[in-house]
Amino acid sequence: MRSTRLALLAAGMGLTLALAACGANQDTSSGGGGSTSSDSQSSGGIPVGVILPETATSARWEGFDKPMLEAAMRAEGLDPDIQNAQGDVQKFSTLADGMINAGVKVLIIASINSEIGGTVAQKANAQGIPTIDYDRLNLGGSSDYYVSFDNVKVGELQGQGLADALKDKPAGAQVIEIEGAPTDNNATLFHQGQTNVLKPLYDSGKLKLVQSRAIDDWDNQKGGTTFEQILTSNGGKVDGVVAANDGLAGAIITVLKKNGLNGKVPVTGQDATADGLKAVLSGDQYMTVFKPIKQEAEATAKLAAALAKNDKGAADKIATDKSNDPTGKREVKSVLLQPFTITKADVKRVIDEGYVKADEICTGDLKAVCTQLGIA
Repeated sequence: MRSTRLALLAAGMGLTLALAACGANQDTSSGGGGSTSSDSQSSGGIPVGVILPETATSARWEGFDKPMLEAAMRAEGLDPDIQNAQGDVQKFSTLADGMINAGVKVLIIASINSEIGGTVAQKANAQGIPTIDYDRLNLGGSSDYYVSFDNVKVGELQGQGLADALKDKPAGAQVIEIEGAPTDNNATLFHQGQTNVLKPLYDSGKLKLVQSRAIDDWDNQKGGTTFEQILTSNGGKVDGVVAANDGLAGAIITVLKKNGLNGKVPVTGQDATADGLKAVLSGDQYMTVFKPIKQEAEATAKLAAALAKNDKGAADKIATDKSNDPTGKREVKSVLLQPFTITKADVKRVIDEGYVKADEICTGDLKAVCTQLGIA
């Protein structure tokens, strides 16, 4: 799935953050979805539009993606207008209409779901504006390019993390899976990757799947409630939990705490958020998946710059992977970057690369843990 040329691109971009303002993995927007710094810092570059999906279920969109896309695009001579739809499909459509009418040369879509993402791409394409699906592929859509991480690999890392955590358990260790939104193709790919690792263990009897449930809208509260219902119906028994991201993991850990099971039941995650990393350090969460979003932002900016100049040849040299769109029965030219497992021993990497500040996670009882791990 990964190409040599992509590996060279990722290596070229590097992992070291130059933008100190990107260090905080928190939603720092006051109202969200309104004017961004793009509006007050117009560089006179080529105008491009970016629509992010929400802030309610993950801190990454405002804490990571927004500032990193801003910096990467300005470095490519682009003038980005970055807005957040706050989970509202009507607002997503309205933002897109405004950007199209304003004459953006490229529209970058991190959609709420494939339906709205595909509709927006179709509107833009009808006006001759190329579109890039960012992070989430819009099934049945019309974007010619897609930039994300290898999301099947993300799921495989989660599945392997849980398998490693339960390797010393007797046969039949019970697992509950709490997955992301069924309308999000990434959630489908995460589950596919988890299944690649865990299904053989379920089939052999080494592990037992209690239930697997998808959570609409990635809603953390629903995820916690659903997990609690499954746990209760299973007599309060669980040995391990697949949580599709750190937000869902946090809600699950809250339920485990109520039942005196936190730290005893390994839980997976994703996004390497500050809260997720704190949970990993405390032992309440076994692992998370780190996706170096600066690489994603930089690849998107390079691709957008090529498309804005109508240089499809240059764009094709960047997007050397392929992603399958089963709904549209097509292959989409893609950049698929590499995710990484983060357990307690690996937390320092996320800090050292500037994605989260040490003082965000090394608080209270965790100060001693950070000192032991060399995090400062």
